[in-house]
Amino acid sequence: MASTELELKPVTHITTDAIGQPGKRVFYLQGWQAERTVTLIVEKIQIQSLALGYEQFLKEIYKNYPGLPVTNADYDEKVMHIAPPVDPLFRVGELGLGYDPDKDLVVLVARELLPEEADSASGSVVRFWCTRDQIQAMCQWGLEVAARGRPICPQCGEPMDPEGHFCPKKNGHKHD
Repeated sequence: MASTELELKPVTHITTDAIGQPGKRVFYLQGWQAERTVTLIVEKIQIQSLALGYEQFLKEIYKNYPGLPVTNADYDEKVMHIAPPVDPLFRVGELGLGYDPDKDLVVLVARELLPEEADSASGSVVRFWCTRDQIQAMCQWGLEVAARGRPICPQCGEPMDPEGHFCPKKNGHKHD
């Protein structure tokens, strides 16, 4: 696939979501700019890390620009699900954040996951330019979606499948 460089500046909406049964879900990042929709595949841990990293990033923005109004974004679940068709452009290898103080926009940079031997300059990149409210709502929703996965074993801390799991703390015996 040829490399692509897209810039949605600004997005009209940005979200993340998962499709599938817990344990077999595929996570997506999707942004809209008017009629244009860009969908990317991400890992659950990337969504969780982004949400936690954004909190630190936001503190740094407020420290550097103390006059900014504080965001108080909340999400509406009805509008946070991804929209079909789900045709991902690429699988994300790296997510990064930036800030434009003149426009008060946060940029979420998504870089394509490439094989180790590939030239990093050949990968695709999408930049989603968002308001602080938009990205904060997406991060809050992302944590909610991630938490809807498989229950965690109280013994070993690993995810449990509906049919049980191999628990090292239970000497390998399955339990419900």
